Amino acid sequence: MRVEHDALAHAARIAALPTPAELTASWVGFRTLLYKEVLRFWKVAFQTIAAPVLTGVLYLLVFGHVLDQRVEVFPGVRYSAFLVPGLVMMSLLQNAFANSSSSLIQSKIMGNLVFVLLPPLSHLEFFAAYMLSSVLRAVVVGLGVFAVTAWIALPPVQAPLWIIVFGLLGAALLGVLGIIAGIVSDKFDQLAAFQNFIIMPATFLSGVFYSVHSLSPFWRALSRLNPFFYMIDGFRYGFFAHADVDPWESLAVVTAALLLAAVIAVRMLARGYKLRG
Repeated sequence: MRVEHDALAHAARIAALPTPAELTASWVGFRTLLYKEVLRFWKVAFQTIAAPVLTGVLYLLVFGHVLDQRVEVFPGVRYSAFLVPGLVMMSLLQNAFANSSSSLIQSKIMGNLVFVLLPPLSHLEFFAAYMLSSVLRAVVVGLGVFAVTAWIALPPVQAPLWIIVFGLLGAALLGVLGIIAGIVSDKFDQLAAFQNFIIMPATFLSGVFYSVHSLSPFWRALSRLNPFFYMIDGFRYGFFAHADVDPWESLAVVTAALLLAAVIAVRMLARGYKLRG
């Protein structure tokens, strides 16, 4: 009896495993959704890529012109050079959030989200496609901002690996937050509230334009509660080998925030929260 029971359990486990055909179909579905999401922002690159690059350059021109000769955040570093990594990371984060959140809310409002939910895609594939497309758009925008602003004030690159790590983690985190915002929101006004009252203030108050060491103790302590601060501080460390906190601490905070956000988003997708009628 024991042998028969074990044999049945083993057979059940084998039957539960996906077949090669199912794995192939799943990969095709994931790849198609990812391609659709990438094509969505690439078709309007003038709006989704060129416009954020221009915004970053304007920030640098205005703040650099006003403060370049008056402020020295790090010894021997021009303010314009200090500003470049912050602007790159700010553009990267904001566009990662905008990509996934705008795609989901548009699909929900236009009623075509059902065509994404009908194919046999798992919630993990759905999650990965939206997150990876957001990371790709963010990286393209970030590289564009850096390429243009570097002509004005080229910062040194001391630790490129930290730049890559924080850039990818930050883009992934904001892409996941965009998925959450897109799921929770039912109309553009609600999504705009996420953007204007959470993402934008958290980004601007994270040390993009200043070092937190220049703040009073109260605001310095408050800044350390903002996960965006750790993303930008760690990213800037890759350029100057100088940061307000240890980069390993920043890495731990950003990774923990990404894992927490990913768990929340995946659970929402698995339940079909506000996606399935």
